[in-house]
Amino acid sequence: MVEVKNLEKSYMRNGRRIRALRGLSLSAAPGETLGIVGESGSGKSTLLRLIACLEQADGGEVFIAGKAVGGKKTEELCLDVQMVFQDAVRSFNPRKKIRPAMDEVLKRLRGLRGPELIGERERLIRMVGLVPELAERYPGQLSGGQCQRMAIARALAARPKVLLCDEITSALDVSAQAQIVRLLGNLQKEFGLTVLFVSHDLALAMELCDRILVMKEGVCLETGTPEEIRKNPREAYTRELFEAGILDTVSGET
Repeated sequence: MVEVKNLEKSYMRNGRRIRALRGLSLSAAPGETLGIVGESGSGKSTLLRLIACLEQADGGEVFIAGKAVGGKKTEELCLDVQMVFQDAVRSFNPRKKIRPAMDEVLKRLRGLRGPELIGERERLIRMVGLVPELAERYPGQLSGGQCQRMAIARALAARPKVLLCDEITSALDVSAQAQIVRLLGNLQKEFGLTVLFVSHDLALAMELCDRILVMKEGVCLETGTPEEIRKNPREAYTRELFEAGILDTVSGET
């Protein structure tokens, strides 16, 4: 469903060229949840932004369902790929209520109007565990967990094939993190989504994902199932992630 070949991306910072991605390649099968983990600055978020065409790559190719993505955000791409951001509150317009933000997606990408639109909006909000009345609030009037659920509902309104999740739990407390991870797992099965779940927290990725990809300095160090990564990490960096104790977050293991 998602294939990335030799992706390259650099930025200029303080007169220096920083290579965020260095010939990165990966693939995710239909219905697979791929966890992408690594420390800050490893290129995880850059990777998602290039797949979503929010930025253009310097080199390499991205394919969604076998079709090449040309680096421009099109309506067709929006129907196939949706992204949920780390800061859920800021991903909405603070001057508008949640309702019109969701309705815009349902109108533009699905062509819904009237009772059909209202029914679909309310169905999606209930699916993420909220009551439809919360859509009449502004983003800043919701808790972080509520706003992130609304952001997921808005993304699902497009009926995407691929859902890109960029550190969507990092701003939440431990209880809310666990709830979002379980919700995402349920929604992935319900909609048959291919999910790319970016996190610096290996524990959350191990809880949710079918396969783990470990990134460092813009390259893929290793991939494997959670069990393979847990029992036999090949790279010293992966072992360091375990030794840092980050598995405490969800599983209670160290």
